[in-house]
Amino acid sequence: MNDTLRRAMFEARLVEGDLATRLVVDPKTVRRWLDGRLPYPKHRGELARLLGVDEGELWPELRALRAAKSRPAELTAVYPRRSLIPQDAWLSTFAAAQHEINILAYSARFLVQNSRFLQILADKAAKGIRVAVVLGDSKRLDLDRTGSEEAEGEVLSECIDEAVERLRPLAASGQVELRLHDAVLYNSIYRADGQVLVNQHLYGVPAADAPVYHFHQKDDGGIVGFYLSSFDRIWHQANLLDT
Repeated sequence: MNDTLRRAMFEARLVEGDLATRLVVDPKTVRRWLDGRLPYPKHRGELARLLGVDEGELWPELRALRAAKSRPAELTAVYPRRSLIPQDAWLSTFAAAQHEINILAYSARFLVQNSRFLQILADKAAKGIRVAVVLGDSKRLDLDRTGSEEAEGEVLSECIDEAVERLRPLAASGQVELRLHDAVLYNSIYRADGQVLVNQHLYGVPAADAPVYHFHQKDDGGIVGFYLSSFDRIWHQANLLDT
């Protein structure tokens, strides 16, 4: 039963027969609309104009359909804050990698300080999977311009130095390719094969409190392609870690 449509007809002082005549349809068709059936697009537009009401008000389900169509196919999920993603979800994403792991961040300390994460990187490298990590260079970064901290009240340079030291043994053994950048990041990128999580950076907001977009790469282009190109540009400009 479409009560919204009935109310709009009442306010417009129109009855079923009026709609049938003006839209050139069978009165039974109008009755089916009132019973809840969704009209064809042509009739929806004409009916909405006739009643002076937006289609989304007459048929709220259209809003969901429009949102689904406007949402990129690559976009799997959106998290309002990185802290809402369980640590096990991050670990399982990287544990599933079969070809390549890429990380671009200032420190990624929320991952690097986890010994299980470091073991995953070591295990993947042992299987011949490329692990490329590029973190901030605390000695070259303009920390006043980054506007990003790993956690409230913590100093970014200290987070970076701690993360680098935890990764240093893997880099020294050749298991992880580790480079240091001095770029001002607009986001951090975490890639495990076709799974790409992008942590937005907002000035003055800890990275853990900023949104994360989870993409599943469908092909070599698309939205994910832009993020991977950004990773590549910063990677090639970054310096190798002196181990």
